[in-house]
Amino acid sequence: MSNRRARDLGITIGRGAPGPSNTITDVTGVRVGHRTVIEGDDGDPKAVRTGVTTIMPHEGFPWSEPVYAATHILNGYGELIGINAIREWGILESPIVLTSSLLIGKAYDATVRWIARHDGDAGESVMPCVTECDDSWLSNVLADPIHDDDVWAALDAVTSDPVEEGCVGSGTGMQCFDFKGGIGSASRILDADSGGATVGVLVMTNHGDREDLLIDGVRVGERLTDLMPEDHREGSCIVVVATDAPMLPHQLRRVAERAGMGLARGGSHASNTSGEQLLAFSTAARVPRDGRPFAPAAIADGPRAGTILSAIFRATVEATEEAVVNALLAARTTTGRDGHTLYALPADRTLELLDRAGRLAR
Repeated sequence: MSNRRARDLGITIGRGAPGPSNTITDVTGVRVGHRTVIEGDDGDPKAVRTGVTTIMPHEGFPWSEPVYAATHILNGYGELIGINAIREWGILESPIVLTSSLLIGKAYDATVRWIARHDGDAGESVMPCVTECDDSWLSNVLADPIHDDDVWAALDAVTSDPVEEGCVGSGTGMQCFDFKGGIGSASRILDADSGGATVGVLVMTNHGDREDLLIDGVRVGERLTDLMPEDHREGSCIVVVATDAPMLPHQLRRVAERAGMGLARGGSHASNTSGEQLLAFSTAARVPRDGRPFAPAAIADGPRAGTILSAIFRATVEATEEAVVNALLAARTTTGRDGHTLYALPADRTLELLDRAGRLAR
């Protein structure tokens, strides 16, 4: 993984320790795949800058072995297909697929066909989890650029390697605080006294007003006033949180809620026309589909058993905040349709601002 990343540049978000790759795939079994679709020259009215990103919750097949999951919506001007099933049953039974807003239906259809091809028993009733952000500033979304083969390629490409970030997969055409954004990821490993679990986060950023951008508490956005796009669009952010901590759906809902705090620490206020869709799942238990008795291990609840839960909450907040910064740093200046351009965050100037504020590690 050759991306610029926060910690490589001396930016240390929070107090927790990151995992070996500092990405969501530090959670054992979690795999991520991308398919990037780029068509047309820069400035071409028909140019396409889009793609698909997929997350597999474990090394098996999630229809046969669902995992516990939960969702939280900060602001609902967006779509997460499959959310009702997750809320009703508290399980995730499919890969998670991320793509462009107007391509969500095609991605859903392609995912159904991919699942049916891999497990014939699933194809007649499965409800895949597919979500989106709007990349139409850079991409001609009416060009019908995503096909079954693209979604299947992203699903077949899943790997436990460190996550590729920035302008890749579904992040190809996305923005972040009026800079180029995309895919970002980070992780935390809890200490032994807090249970030793791993928490990993993946974000697809498409949100934020420039003047609100915070990096490690420093108001960098209001000082980086150039490199603005011709038009500002209030966008969205998708956050996926994975953990190997043994958690039940009601606990995972609380984890998903904390991801919103991580976004807020970076300057997001979940604007009226944004879609912040937050999803959390645990890999600790596989839920039987046959209805047999099942007693999964779980972290204790209640006011006197909060040490481990609090540590997981903190890890989620920190990893979400850092994942957004990683998305910004990894992204590169991109020109798409009609000459529309999103500029990369100027890392050198950003580091200078952080250094002046005493926020760079020495």
